[in-house]
Amino acid sequence: MSELDEFYMQRAIALAAEAEADGEVPVGAVLVYQDEIIGEGRNQVIGGCDPSLHAEVSAIRQGAAKLGNYRLLDTTLYVTLEPCPMCAGLLVHSRIKRLVYGTADPKTGAAGSLLDLTRHAQLNHQIEVSDGVLEAQCRQQLSGFFQKRRALQKALKRAASGEKP
Repeated sequence: MSELDEFYMQRAIALAAEAEADGEVPVGAVLVYQDEIIGEGRNQVIGGCDPSLHAEVSAIRQGAAKLGNYRLLDTTLYVTLEPCPMCAGLLVHSRIKRLVYGTADPKTGAAGSLLDLTRHAQLNHQIEVSDGVLEAQCRQQLSGFFQKRRALQKALKRAASGEKP
């Protein structure tokens, strides 16, 4: 793990915090080309009423617009959570060179946890993957969000049933 990897992952973590402040699952992504951020994204599926508005999708769309090309050769995507199958497929189609993620997603991760679309030999492009960059911070951000969400749902159920806290 390089200092640059940590630097860009810190920015992705900050974007994830913005998503959380908006009630979204806290995932952030940063797309880098030649040591410059060309795209940023955070989850916006709830607020945007769009199941495809994952952090990776927003960052890649911005990067493609900035470069004026749908092929994002020689770019690195930093994301706080291992990409899902939809996002991993997008990375392959975009020709992202390298993926760096913070914490694995054993339920839907498609960069090695559940399945691996990013390095699938039968696809026309494989991605270099580095995982575990600022893993504890990324994992805590996500687990803290879901702990708060579960506690709130439990409190709402108690209140609805007339039960005291």
